[in-house]
Amino acid sequence: MAKAIDIKLQEGDPAPSFHSINQHEQSIGLSDFKGKHVILYFYPRDNTPGCTKEACAFRDAFAQLESMGVVVLGVSCDNVSSHQKFISKFELPFDLLADTSQEIVKAYGVWGPKQFMGKTFDGIHRVSFWINPEGLIERIWTKVKPDLHATEVIEAIKAFE
Repeated sequence: MAKAIDIKLQEGDPAPSFHSINQHEQSIGLSDFKGKHVILYFYPRDNTPGCTKEACAFRDAFAQLESMGVVVLGVSCDNVSSHQKFISKFELPFDLLADTSQEIVKAYGVWGPKQFMGKTFDGIHRVSFWINPEGLIERIWTKVKPDLHATEVIEAIKAFE
């Protein structure tokens, strides 16, 4: 079980700016989505059970999210090649950002100690941020259930409108 993480960012804070490379080796930055709702979801690793469930849930809800004007961006420390395989295998319609330098995960405070099978190590905690069109953090989800999270996001955005 993962230890609790102490995220310094709070709802209402400006979202930290970032630039990274997506699965097509294109530079993607938060500023590219100014004026849109962005779901920035952090996940530990491509092709792992929980991460696959979460990605597929966002895939299955993608048309609805897109119709609501929402951009979905997944972030892990996996490289571009890993993201390409993950996207291809599960037909993911959104960008995955390769944060191999850990700049984004550290800026958002989702990198930290975790525990698995009795071993402690540093890694990415499964956390999502909803960034509103003004660039402010509207909501932070720290307790994400991978298979239900996309529905939870849709419900939150509907309640906002």
